[in-house]
Amino acid sequence: MGERQMSSITVQPHQMLERILSLEIVRVTERAAVSAARLRGHGNEKAADQAAVDAMRRELNKLPIDGTVVIGEGERDEAPMLFIGETVGNKHGAKVDIAVDPLEGTTLCAKNMPGAIATMAMAESGTLLNAPDVYMEKIAIGPGYPKGVVALDAPAGENIARLAKAKGVIPAEITALILDRPRHAEMIGAVRATGAAVRLITDGDVAGVIDTADPQTTGTDIYMGIGGAPEGVLAAAALRCIGGQMQCRLVLDSEDKRARATQMGIKDPRKIYQIEDMVKGDCLFAATGVTTGSMLRGVKFRKDVIETETVVMRSVTGTVRWIRAEHRELEKFHLD
Repeated sequence: MGERQMSSITVQPHQMLERILSLEIVRVTERAAVSAARLRGHGNEKAADQAAVDAMRRELNKLPIDGTVVIGEGERDEAPMLFIGETVGNKHGAKVDIAVDPLEGTTLCAKNMPGAIATMAMAESGTLLNAPDVYMEKIAIGPGYPKGVVALDAPAGENIARLAKAKGVIPAEITALILDRPRHAEMIGAVRATGAAVRLITDGDVAGVIDTADPQTTGTDIYMGIGGAPEGVLAAAALRCIGGQMQCRLVLDSEDKRARATQMGIKDPRKIYQIEDMVKGDCLFAATGVTTGSMLRGVKFRKDVIETETVVMRSVTGTVRWIRAEHRELEKFHLD
C-alpha cells in the first residue's frame, strides 16, 4: 500500500473515523505484524512484542488524530510499551480513544504457532472502557440469539444447555473455546460433562472471541473463561462491529488493583460489562495476521514482496473489509 496524504479539511469525529478506516488504520496493524513476523520462531517473546510495539507507535504517531491509549500493554511505569495514558497521533485531528495489542499471542509468534495477530481499536474520545491491565472474566457468543441467553455468573454447564436450546441442538453439538490454563480446569470439566466439546487454545483470545461470530466457519459456538482485560475490550470492539453478545468483569483481587481501577473512574469493582459498556460509540477494529490462524493468514516474505492480510471493521455501518496487500515499498518495512 502506497503512502497517502490526508487533507486539512475539518471533519467531525465520526467522519474522521471513516477516513482513517479507508486510508490509514490498516497500515498501523500491517507494520506491527510485519515487524513481529520477522521474529517468528526465534523463541524471544519480548523482542517480538517490542518490535510490534515500536512499529505500531510509529504509525499511530503519523495519524491525524489526538489519541489517548486507554487500553494498552501496561501502565505508565512499564514504558516503552504502548501504555495506558500514552498520547499518540500528530494532534491535528479528532480526539479518539485507542485500544492496542500490538502482538496478541507473543508465545504463538515466538514458537511460530498459528493465530498470532497485531490488533487495535479506535473510538470517539470517552467511549472505550478505561481499565487497568488486569485479568477479566469473559463469556461471548455470536449474533442471532435472544439477549441474555448466556450469563457470566451462570454455571458453565447451564450456559452450554441454554445456548444449545437457543440454537436448537443438543449440547453435544456445541463447542466451547477456553484458554488452556489450570484456573479453567473446573470449567472445562463442567462443559465436557454436558457432552459439549472443548477447544483449548494456548493464547489469542481476541481471535477466539471473534470466532464465535461465525461458528459455521470456525466451529466455535461460545468463548468462556478468564483472560486479559485489554484483549476483552478489543474483542468487544470487534463484536460491536459484527454482532454478538459478551459479558465481562474485571478481576480486581487486590487492594492495589482496586485502587488503580478507582483512579481510572471505575466505581463498581464487581460490575458486569456488556459490549455497549465497553464500547459506547462508533468504533473501528483492525487486525493483521502475524502467523496464519483461523481468522487471518500470516505475513509472507517473498523475494520482492511482503504479503499481509488484514480485517477492518466499523461499528456504525457494520462494514467488514478483508484486505490482502502486496507491499513493494520494502525499504519502509525494513526500517521497522
